Amino acid sequence: MKSVLNAQQIEELGKLLGRNFEEFVPLGKYTTANVGGSADAVCIINNSSDLETICTLLWRWNIPFRIFGKGSNVLVSDKGIHEVVIINRSKNIEFNEDNYPISVFTESGVNFGSLARQAALRGLSGLEWVNSVPGTVGGGVYGNAGAHGSDTQQILLLAEILHPIHGKKCYSAADMYYAYRSSAFKRNHEPVIILNATFRLEKSTREDVEGRMAKYMEHRQSTQPPGASLGSMFKNPPGDYAARLIEAAGLKGTKIGGAEISKRHANFFVNDENASANDIYQLTQLAKTAVKQNFNHDLELEIELIGEWDAPDSAALEN
Repeated sequence: MKSVLNAQQIEELGKLLGRNFEEFVPLGKYTTANVGGSADAVCIINNSSDLETICTLLWRWNIPFRIFGKGSNVLVSDKGIHEVVIINRSKNIEFNEDNYPISVFTESGVNFGSLARQAALRGLSGLEWVNSVPGTVGGGVYGNAGAHGSDTQQILLLAEILHPIHGKKCYSAADMYYAYRSSAFKRNHEPVIILNATFRLEKSTREDVEGRMAKYMEHRQSTQPPGASLGSMFKNPPGDYAARLIEAAGLKGTKIGGAEISKRHANFFVNDENASANDIYQLTQLAKTAVKQNFNHDLELEIELIGEWDAPDSAALEN
């Protein structure tokens, strides 16, 4: 199998990363839905300095690549991708409680839930909602992650972002031109790398912060299904909910292969451990078609489709 990397590039990445570089790796183990074909190579990165080094190198070589954090909100084709996938595990966190505004600096590979729990231990408020967000800081900054009436836009002070031409630059929330689950970078498909972010926090008490987090987590556990999924599949249309529309179209509990539109929350598509990426993809096409036919709404995916996909199954769409 021919790789997107040549022999010299493979050797150089191997020297730089050691065991954290591997060729022809199935991506299912790096996504929250546990599905997806192979990437030509995977690089595991443990700090933002190495992230900058590897990304700069791949840009110089003109090698296509993408960043995974937790692997939520991405559906990789069963056919795989001829790209390098960087698994971002950069994890440095620094709290600033002595100056105003109180803040936390965090590298982009940090798990949002872990960050929220560390803030709670210090009695710092502002991150309670991210405890229920299945992703990393980098993905949250790039896509304006949100939950429980809050989102990244409301707490971001600065993000340091690497651009292939312009280098490193710090961006405020205003500079990101955020919209619902989106930023200017995401809308324009710009090849940027989120290196780190600084979020605004407020002094509270551990009891109050942990109480709010527990309330949000209880809500999540009561409304969202267990099992492997990508999180919310579709963005909510203005003034409505994707889950309501999918349920009203009669699709709750619908299965294709090993994937199911959850009986608990119709905007979650669950892998029963035997699903393929194509099973999930076909369910997304079924949901879009049914909602369009019944309510004349065009559902927009919140997840990102990666790789090549077969045409929608016409037989499934008729069911």
